[in-house]
This record gives sequence, structure tokens and C-alpha cells, in this order.
Amino acid sequence: MATVKEMRTRIGSVKSTQKITKALQMVAAAKLRRAQQATEAARPYAQRMSAIISNLAAGVSGPSAPLLLAGTGSDKRHLIIVATADRGLAGAFNGSIARAARLKIAALIAEGKDVKIITIGRKGRDQLRRQFGNRYIESYEVGLKPPGLSLVQPVAKQILELYMSGQFDVVSLIYSRFKSMVTQIPTVKQLIPAEIEPGEARGVFYDYEPDEDTILEALLPQNISVQLLSAVLENQAGFFASQMAAMDNATRNAGDLINALTIQMNRTRQAKITTELIEIIAGAAAV
Repeated sequence: MATVKEMRTRIGSVKSTQKITKALQMVAAAKLRRAQQATEAARPYAQRMSAIISNLAAGVSGPSAPLLLAGTGSDKRHLIIVATADRGLAGAFNGSIARAARLKIAALIAEGKDVKIITIGRKGRDQLRRQFGNRYIESYEVGLKPPGLSLVQPVAKQILELYMSGQFDVVSLIYSRFKSMVTQIPTVKQLIPAEIEPGEARGVFYDYEPDEDTILEALLPQNISVQLLSAVLENQAGFFASQMAAMDNATRNAGDLINALTIQMNRTRQAKITTELIEIIAGAAAV
């Protein structure tokens, strides 16, 4: 059994840990508000970009359609972009994205597809490299600064270069969509060929100048950067929400452990005092 001194030392260690988790919780809460505002501000832009592309695509067909919209006509070679966070201490946030990526990659491999991987975020790189190290192309870090176009443009440039050079037929993005403080949804989105959902093309149709083909040729490459940035912003909000919840749980668990150790220490000290009193009384009675 541990001595009173050892338990007092352990209680002090747990209290120090509790202070750290409480501080991390407060920092995550402060950063979450800004990240959530950035995510909500970026969503309408990304959604409107998709809607405009859908509207334009409704008037484009045949061999004149841009390659980023029409595709190569094959789906044998896949490029998977996995976006996670750089840091941990956020519960199952990074693990859920990596798990969705593993399922997607495993399903494609089972179908006989050739799959390559690009990661955004150190945690995704670390978790997937152990299993799919021979399929890696490149890894990017999110960094400490708030995400911006300067972060995703190099990724978008590499994706476009690889696709236009004929190395891939389909490009998909896996990230975590921020829904609420307690819910983040791992999401798989196809970037190339651009997915056109029937519901997105509804509404008023416009006559465009210049023609739809020319506009799409300029708009589709920009859409890659926009969708990547939106995914990274969604990830950031989800990460801070998960970290805040994880650190809150850790703080409360540390408090419960401190209470349990304090009770145990008091009982041990009381038992020691009782034993010493019995020994003194027994010694006095013997005399």
C-alpha cells in the first residue's frame, strides 16, 4: 500500500495536470468562437460556388466540357486528400477522419483501384502512413496561423498538376464537417470530376458572357482551392470543439481522482494513527 507521503505527491501531480487541462479547455473555447465564425462565413461562398458551377454545367455537355467537369472517362486511379489537424488532445476527432479514410481507401483497393494519398495535417499523416506508406505522395501541415488561401493553394496546385498530367481519374477529399459543439461528421467529397447534384442546378438560368465553357475553365480550378479551404476551416472548428469537450472531461476526471485519492490518503493516515495508539496503549498495559 502506498504511504501517505506518496499519495500526497500523487495528488499534487494530478492537481498540476488538472490545471493544464483546464487551461487548454479555456484556450480551446476562446479559439472555437473565432473558428466557428470563420467556418460559417466561408460556407455560403463555397455553397454558392458549387451552385454556380451546377448552373453552368447544365448548359455544357459533350467533348467541349472542361476536363475537370467531364472527367477522363475512367475511374481506375484515385487520389485521396485527407484533412486532419496538426495536434491531438481532441478526443476521437482525428481518429474518426483517419478511420473514414481507411474505409474509403480499403474499399477502393478491394475494387482493384490504384489509390494515392495526400494529407493535410500531421495527425492524418502519422496515422495513415503506418498502413499506406507506399501510397503517399505529399504531406502538408496546417500550422499555427488561421487557415487561409495561402495554405491550400499549394495543395490545389499540386492536385491540378497531377490530374492534368493524366496521373489520376478521380480526386476525393475527406474531412470533418462541423455540425455543432458535440457533433462533427466525417465527410467524403469528390472534387474532380466536379460533382453536380440535381438539386443544386435549380432556379433561374442565366445567359453568360463569355460562354459557359470559358467560365468553367476559369472557375473549376478556383473551386478546388475554395473547397479545400472550406474543409480546413470546418476541421479547425471541429477540432477546437472536440478539444474543449475532451479537456472538460479530463478536468472533471482529474477532480474525481483527486477526491478519491484524498479519501484514501485520509483513511491510510487514520489507520496509521489508530495503529500507533493501539501500540502505545498495549505497551502501557504491559508495564
